[in-house]
Amino acid sequence: MQASCQCGALSATLPGPCDQIVACHCRACQRRSGSPFGVVAYYPADQIALTGEPSSYTRIADSGGSFTTFFCPTCGTTLWCTIDLKPGMIGIPVGTIEEKIGFAPVRSVWEESMHPWVTLPADIPHYPKGRAS
Repeated sequence: MQASCQCGALSATLPGPCDQIVACHCRACQRRSGSPFGVVAYYPADQIALTGEPSSYTRIADSGGSFTTFFCPTCGTTLWCTIDLKPGMIGIPVGTIEEKIGFAPVRSVWEESMHPWVTLPADIPHYPKGRAS
């Protein structure tokens, strides 16, 4: 599977769908994604091949750990991210993945900041704030 930025300067090769997909409604993810929430699929770092020269931005997450986004310096697309809460993992924003099968959220976090019109499946865990793991 492939993921890429808008202009194609950054890309990621992924092993396939994964089971660690998080919808985050925190204000920082809303700003990062330009959307009401961010959805990221997390993979073990050794299962992903990344290409291109990104810019990066690190912020302190509400959890207290760092959250770093890696984005294209030309088109601005965030193509991957790392978070202290998930060492050894790389997150790929779902909207950048070419294939659209197998990428539904398995949990929803920071719903205290969720836009009131957003509805996600009732059968996944929902958290008003983040979760510890």
